[in-house]
Amino acid sequence: MRELRIHGRGGQGSVTAAELIATAAFKSGVYSQAFPAFGVERRGAPVQAFVRFSDEKVRLRSQIYEPDYIIVQDSSLIADVDVFSGVKEGGIALVNTENGTVEGVPDGVKLITIDATSLALEILGLPITNTTLMGAFAAATGEIELKSLEEALSERFSGPLAEKNIAAARRAYELVKEGQ
Repeated sequence: MRELRIHGRGGQGSVTAAELIATAAFKSGVYSQAFPAFGVERRGAPVQAFVRFSDEKVRLRSQIYEPDYIIVQDSSLIADVDVFSGVKEGGIALVNTENGTVEGVPDGVKLITIDATSLALEILGLPITNTTLMGAFAAATGEIELKSLEEALSERFSGPLAEKNIAAARRAYELVKEGQ
């Protein structure tokens, strides 16, 4: 089983990202599970969401304390929350940042940075980074196929909103693939 922990702020779409990544994983042919960590959930407050991927049915229901992957939707969280806690050696940390540098990444954890905010503003017209980071996650990990992610986005959104979110995910996917 592989596990993903998503760190974001209330209103950034962390829970939606987890649900869509799990849907895309299922469409890619693996069992998956997504769920949020409930807490204060006010806009701007730190939130977490989780995804599990497995070739067998997922029966575990606990939070994820030792993830293989993390997504950090807002790099300012790193100063307030121990986002790297428990990340496995050989794991991947995907961080939204405009400057490409991140402090505190544990040894043995691969860091991938992307300016998801700028991409989201350019493509969506809003600083909502979740679908952009989903595309980057697909490219960085191979846990979900881009085609499956696009299908999940088409089911969740409609019309121009679906097209924009797919374009944002696709562009981030391409940028991460180019950088590897």
